[in-house]
Amino acid sequence: MEEQKWDQSMGGFNAASRSQMAEAAAGGEESQRTLYPYVTGTSVIALKYKDGVIMACDTGASYGSTLRYKSVERIKAVGKHSLIGGSGEFSDFQEILRYLDELTLSDHMWDDGNSLGPKEIHSYLTRVMYNRRNKFDPLWNALILGGVKMGPKGAEKYLGMVNMIGTHFEENHIATGFGNHLAIPILRAEWREDMTFEEAVKLVEKCLLVLLYRDRSSINKFQVAKITTEGATIYPPYSLKTFWGFSHFENPAQGAVGSW
Repeated sequence: MEEQKWDQSMGGFNAASRSQMAEAAAGGEESQRTLYPYVTGTSVIALKYKDGVIMACDTGASYGSTLRYKSVERIKAVGKHSLIGGSGEFSDFQEILRYLDELTLSDHMWDDGNSLGPKEIHSYLTRVMYNRRNKFDPLWNALILGGVKMGPKGAEKYLGMVNMIGTHFEENHIATGFGNHLAIPILRAEWREDMTFEEAVKLVEKCLLVLLYRDRSSINKFQVAKITTEGATIYPPYSLKTFWGFSHFENPAQGAVGSW
């Protein structure tokens, strides 16, 4: 009787559940990928500027609510014309990178003088994410895909995102995770199409600093990358100067209704 009560209190973790786990551990059940996120990365910010696309994020990865890893790179080059940045479950992001390696290798083997551009790769990712969502086994990520490729009208900049259920869109500036709430208002107010690279860096650094102050999963170690017609450049990680002396930081509960 006591065991039945304990099973109910644990949300139905009963003898049948234990037998299923034992069967899986013994190799009797086919292995599955992430059903819940474990090691996760936070926001990625990207925007178009005069010569190409810039992308930035921190290098932290959290194990639950613990900032376990401090040097995780979540921005990668894809083929000749694209950059990808990923929020969410890091092992799923690694799986997506493996898919993209196979895609770019297959494209290269055609040896037809053409190569996949950012628009084609983004389209591919939307199909992958939506397919996995329909299998109820999603890849637990929000992805940003940006790039530049020469077209009939010259250099064509592209920036798009796709999330874990396949929702996707193109935009001039994009942020995932907490950045979707805190960085987008800043980008909407200050972004310009003719921004230089230096101006674009200052803008993404401003967004990253806001996220560092407000997002507990963010760390002060950031990586910036850009892609132009000359190719992709991923810069070494660095830190930003911070100021924690704001009065609301010193006593955040002061004046809050119902606060402890």
